[in-house]
Amino acid sequence: MLLVLREFGLSYWYNELSLFQLLLSPACSTLFTCFFICPEDRNPFNQVMSVSISSSFVEKQVIGPEDGVEQIQVLPAVEDKYGGVVVELKGDQTLDSEVYSSSLRFSMSQWKQKGKKGVWIKLPKQLSNLVDVTVKEGFRYHHAEPDYLMLVHWIPETVDPLPPNASHRVGIGAFVVSSKREVLVVQEANGFFRDTGVWKLPTGVVDEGEDIFAAAVREVKEETGIETEFVEMLAFRHSHKAFFRKSDLFFICMLKPHSFEIQKQDLEIAAAQWMPIEDYAAQPFVKENKLFDDVAQICLAKLDKDYAGFTSLATTTSSGKTSYLYFNKGYMGNLRNSVNDQQQ
Repeated sequence: MLLVLREFGLSYWYNELSLFQLLLSPACSTLFTCFFICPEDRNPFNQVMSVSISSSFVEKQVIGPEDGVEQIQVLPAVEDKYGGVVVELKGDQTLDSEVYSSSLRFSMSQWKQKGKKGVWIKLPKQLSNLVDVTVKEGFRYHHAEPDYLMLVHWIPETVDPLPPNASHRVGIGAFVVSSKREVLVVQEANGFFRDTGVWKLPTGVVDEGEDIFAAAVREVKEETGIETEFVEMLAFRHSHKAFFRKSDLFFICMLKPHSFEIQKQDLEIAAAQWMPIEDYAAQPFVKENKLFDDVAQICLAKLDKDYAGFTSLATTTSSGKTSYLYFNKGYMGNLRNSVNDQQQ
């Protein structure tokens, strides 16, 4: 098969390899308007291919007498802040795997020529037929959500610095205590503590986009029906190789109850009650397990006013988003007094 390159009305013949090298050369940016692929019998009306090249858009067209015009374009992408591109395909579109493969291969050549680095492809579950094709083009899995799979590829021939998927899971333990020094405790219907007789603090996982203190209030409401208000964050634990070998952050939140009638969630909770804090701390399981004993002692110290936790402060990031800063309120008061003294 031979190819002819047309430049401003002039025609030049090339074989496939030499033309491909020419098109990828820096000199070939906007010089050539189109080229044609002709079979060996040089019949230009049997099959024609044209490529328009510009600094912002590259398009390849395959034209046949029966199939009409099939355009193979660079995949739609947006540039990220790190010299890469993000391709987000829509679930309502239908893509043939062969057409997609051609577009992806063509796109990668263009992105490489432009010096792009990381390429992210977000495939909705409706386009799961394209996963195998994407992997065969050198992409690897990065993470998955219920409605999509994210794949990534590092173009430069250097060490891949792309960050891994989220490394931590975030959980909470709720220390809900009444004015009578009674703590809200539960026995779990499932998991490690099932049928052990151990009374423990309500626990749960922080949802995506949820604040830590809000997760504590929500979990208590869901598991016991008790309405609460966040008071302080008393402590947090950092562990590794936990849930699916991910690291784990676990925050102990002190909550003030606004209701006391328990309505337990039968699916997760076998039993729930109010228990004197001293009885909770004296359980054999708590005394024999250092982490549980440490948490119980911190909770007791807080009730005895020998411990100060962290309160939340609503603040704003540089991008204008609201977030929460957790700090020691007593220390902040001392710091402000010190600053005022220096200014006087």
